[in-house]
Amino acid sequence: MNYMLTYSGEHVTPLEPKAEQIHIVDIAHALSFLSRAGGHLKRFYTVAQHSINCAKEAEARGYSARVCLACLLHDGSEAYLSDIVRPIKDALTNYLKIEKSLQECIYKKYGLGDLTDEERQLVKSVDDDVLYHEFLNINEVRLSDEEPQLCGNPDFSQRSTTETEAEFKIMFERLLQRAGINET
Repeated sequence: MNYMLTYSGEHVTPLEPKAEQIHIVDIAHALSFLSRAGGHLKRFYTVAQHSINCAKEAEARGYSARVCLACLLHDGSEAYLSDIVRPIKDALTNYLKIEKSLQECIYKKYGLGDLTDEERQLVKSVDDDVLYHEFLNINEVRLSDEEPQLCGNPDFSQRSTTETEAEFKIMFERLLQRAGINET
């Protein structure tokens, strides 16, 4: 079997992703159940909540709706591949190729296939800055001597998967509309 069965019942071939197999309900659901940092936080905190915080931070910084949407979807591939902590992920070169292919399929599906290098750098910056504050607020650990400043007010509280999934889907629809992108 070369496919996985998703929450919605879709057969997804993560090694050969196709846009028609990708559904926001699957991404929102899976990420709302997927723990950040490989589960090594002092309380349950999900990839979906991280993604929501990233999108809200991008909005607080005044970034375009496209960049905000990209921030919301930046870990979308993890809905199909799981979350692997950075030190391990960086050593798994084949995994990185698979992840990139799947992430690009997700971006393309939702009208972001043409993200510029500058837009991608903005997403990465938000992701890194939110990551720093997750560890500071949840585990009381500073990841570096220099604390990045956030413009928004992220929610690092422990939330229910149902609540987080619903917020992710609402935010997705709002950002898609703001960006003027028609869902395919």
